[in-house]
Amino acid sequence: MKPVHDIASNRLSEQQIHDNFSDLHPPLSDLQARAEAARCLFCHDAPCIEACPTDINIPGFIRRIAMGNLKGAATEILDANIMGDTCANVCPVEELCELKCVMNTAEHKPVTIGLLQRHATDYLFAQGVQPFERGTPSGKRVAVLGAGPAGLSCAHRLALHGHEVDLFEARGKAGGLNEYGIAAYKMLDERAAREVEFILAVGGITLHTGKALGSELTLAGLRNDYDAVFLGLGHNAVNRLNLDGEDSSGMHNAVDYIERIRQEDLTSLPVGRRVVVIGGGNTAIDIAVQTKKLGAESVTIVYRRSQQQMSATWHEQEIAQTNGVLIKTWAQPVGIVHEEHGLTGIVFETTRQNDDGRLEGTGERFELAADMAFKAIGQVLDTHAVGNELNALQIEHGRIAVNDQRRTSLPDVYAGGDCIAGTDLTVTAVQDGKLAAEAIHESFSTEVQHG
Repeated sequence: MKPVHDIASNRLSEQQIHDNFSDLHPPLSDLQARAEAARCLFCHDAPCIEACPTDINIPGFIRRIAMGNLKGAATEILDANIMGDTCANVCPVEELCELKCVMNTAEHKPVTIGLLQRHATDYLFAQGVQPFERGTPSGKRVAVLGAGPAGLSCAHRLALHGHEVDLFEARGKAGGLNEYGIAAYKMLDERAAREVEFILAVGGITLHTGKALGSELTLAGLRNDYDAVFLGLGHNAVNRLNLDGEDSSGMHNAVDYIERIRQEDLTSLPVGRRVVVIGGGNTAIDIAVQTKKLGAESVTIVYRRSQQQMSATWHEQEIAQTNGVLIKTWAQPVGIVHEEHGLTGIVFETTRQNDDGRLEGTGERFELAADMAFKAIGQVLDTHAVGNELNALQIEHGRIAVNDQRRTSLPDVYAGGDCIAGTDLTVTAVQDGKLAAEAIHESFSTEVQHG
């Protein structure tokens, strides 16, 4: 009997979906936060700071929480990481600060740094406090392309130094990955939009939406009109499987569907009864968990190597498995089965690692029935998608090449975030923007000294 193509919305009630997409980690109460902060040893040479890409003074802000000074704690966080509120919700703390916490032993759990950070920043936003102000206007103008974490971080730091910033965003909303690409249960209650509003409120930053490089904007024109340019272009394309039937009905890019989950009414979103996700990163986890929360009966992640080799953190893998997602390893897609009405299954070949450590197929095949399948096999910067705009820049391995200050091969052009080599994390994108802004400011100061 042939499988039935079964994709539908409203698989669950509105209340069920609301409950499924509730907060992944409920916030701490004041009492819980004080008690957790008291567990911190306030290390002098704190390894948690070393593990934080944005160099937040973690013992410092935790000490302030312990003393009841939430505004001071939040200000200390945001001074180092202006998107500390988002990072408190999405940062892989289990592989960064909390992993290095000296309390993380066989006998003890690490201090819950992420939840404490969220407790402080949530307080600041709830109070409507703006602890930052724009610096004295310098007369310098900077164009920032991309209003994602890297661009927003760069724009805010430049504004603090008194420079005027025009922030250009190709989409209709600012926020980048935080607005469009993070699992909905990690970023609730318009948190991304709230953070953007807070950043822009410092002054000196003008947001222009619907403005993309290669169409409305050219790099040459921006370099001519501004004193410096920062490129926070992110990813603009996804990798392909290069299999026949890849564009058939029922096959989706995971990032595109996650955007729909973030932007549309969850009760109206269609989801398959049987879902297959191809990939092993956090995006694969995000789409798998969310389709299960939307009512898919079976969701299977298939990865070509071992579970230990998946780029998704162990914490993310645990979230998937506790939500009923099956993770199947050592298999790669080799065929897409589809009929006139759409997808019916994915054919996989089992894989193994040879003596040289290289992946190879075994020749053994199996088919997983699927109404919907999601590709989550990586995103890339397609330099051709913006015309010839990046031809003047040095490109290495498909990313914009930069130095330690995030300066490109052009002296007045800087870049950061997913369009340069790195870990593709929100927290590292924020640090890229901050470092680039400081380098741009320093270049202006040098001009004045030599002028």
